[in-house]
Amino acid sequence: MPMTAADVTTPVPADRRGHGWRRAAPALGTVPFFGYVTVFLVIPTAIVVIGAFRSPTGGFTWSNIAALGTSSVLSAFAQSVILSAVTAVVGAVVGGMLSYVLVTGSPRSLSRKVVTAACSVLAQFGGVMLAFAFIATVGHNGLVTDLLQDWFGVTNTGAWLYDLAGLVLVYSYFQIPLMVIVFLPAVDGIRAQWREATETLGGSTWVYWRRVAGPLLAPAFLGSLLLLFANAFSSYATARALITQSTPIVPLQISGAITNEVNVGNADIAKALALGMIVVVAIVMSLYALLQRRTSRWLG
Repeated sequence: MPMTAADVTTPVPADRRGHGWRRAAPALGTVPFFGYVTVFLVIPTAIVVIGAFRSPTGGFTWSNIAALGTSSVLSAFAQSVILSAVTAVVGAVVGGMLSYVLVTGSPRSLSRKVVTAACSVLAQFGGVMLAFAFIATVGHNGLVTDLLQDWFGVTNTGAWLYDLAGLVLVYSYFQIPLMVIVFLPAVDGIRAQWREATETLGGSTWVYWRRVAGPLLAPAFLGSLLLLFANAFSSYATARALITQSTPIVPLQISGAITNEVNVGNADIAKALALGMIVVVAIVMSLYALLQRRTSRWLG
């Protein structure tokens, strides 16, 4: 019987053996990352979104979303936005100026290393420890409060620390060092030759900042500002440690809806509040990503 072409087995070249495995091997390194994202980001977000539209009996409802239109919830969102915006602006301005001061010195100077290391630590300093630090300093019986009373006769009850004004001060404590960390690379990208070229062409310092450095740093500055806004908007632990008798901002309202012993069964309303926060943060971070993409064009 004659042999056909189908009966002929073509040997696989030695250099192609395992080629598919070698191509897939680098992708295996991303499996832990995507697994982490799925477990701690995708699944919780899906639970929040589904729960926001679920009734206590398990059916579909719009009542949880409708609760976002009540006066107390709108007031909490408004105060959260105000708190986030004010602390973002304070952190961006002060942190931006500190970044510029650091760049004017030597990149290997001891002062720069100390400041950047301190900012890395202070940007993560929050929660109960930060709240206690401010209570012990400017609270009702704080060190500064007692000194003002003894030396200058200034009476301070410290009640402002447990209100929106106190949160602005406390949040600014970690917003400023965070701005230094995220904005310093952009300021580092400004070349000294650009200023020299501006001066050679007869431009003043104002012209340099208005037409050269300012436009280049604007996307990075605005992007950092949005990042600070999102950071403050989603912060919870510090506010919870300071304020226990009211819920002036959205994260505290979510906590109150979950732990309320009088009106039980508000977990789905808490998920609706969380969904509102997710929408706000998603919008802010989308704008941040666009600005970062524009910044990377000249930083790269």
